[in-house]
Amino acid sequence: MKTEGTLEEHFEQLGDDHISSSEETPLRKDAFLLSDEEKIERIKGSVREILLTLGMDLEDDSLKGTPNRVAKMFVKEIFGGLHPDRKPNSSTFDNKYKYGEMLVEKNITLYSTCEHHLLPIVGRAHVAYISNGSVVGLSKMNRIVDYYAKRPQVQERLNIQIVRELQKVLGTEDVACVIDAKHLCVNSRGIRDIESSTVTAEYGGKFKQEAVRNEFLEYINMDTQF
Repeated sequence: MKTEGTLEEHFEQLGDDHISSSEETPLRKDAFLLSDEEKIERIKGSVREILLTLGMDLEDDSLKGTPNRVAKMFVKEIFGGLHPDRKPNSSTFDNKYKYGEMLVEKNITLYSTCEHHLLPIVGRAHVAYISNGSVVGLSKMNRIVDYYAKRPQVQERLNIQIVRELQKVLGTEDVACVIDAKHLCVNSRGIRDIESSTVTAEYGGKFKQEAVRNEFLEYINMDTQF
């Protein structure tokens, strides 16, 4: 049996290696019992204690509002995708014009947060699907990416969640997502490698076929300028 110290080292290593434990975001059953306002009040107190512990003077004009600002940012913005009520309504439409090739929405701006160090993940997502009779509005693809990005994340899980959601919305397995992102927990701490980025992919249905997958990758590598 591992000692407490050994377990702590084990979990620290998992975080430094950015290893995920599940495809689903790990949430407690009582995650949504508190209102947003109640969560903000609790987080505000915790942030205040962190800053005081670090020795910051919260009477300074620049810092007085920081606990409240951070709490509102956590609940309303960067972790807003945790609440299912904020999931975008992704209405579909009949593919009346019978477009049968893949549709690619590339270079979707992505801002997320690493769940191991609560530091930013910044990058691009490239999403594609092949219609089996239904299509979804282009902006809805961006909104789905944004929704799942706005939570403590692991990049591999984010890939999977985006693809699973679009598969469910469109009623097809033929969905793919590639993400290329920089992790500030790698760039600004630890190894402090500012040049590296992380590329992950999730392919479903026809995108598992080499020819279809390569076509998708050729599209996202096109130099699009306007």
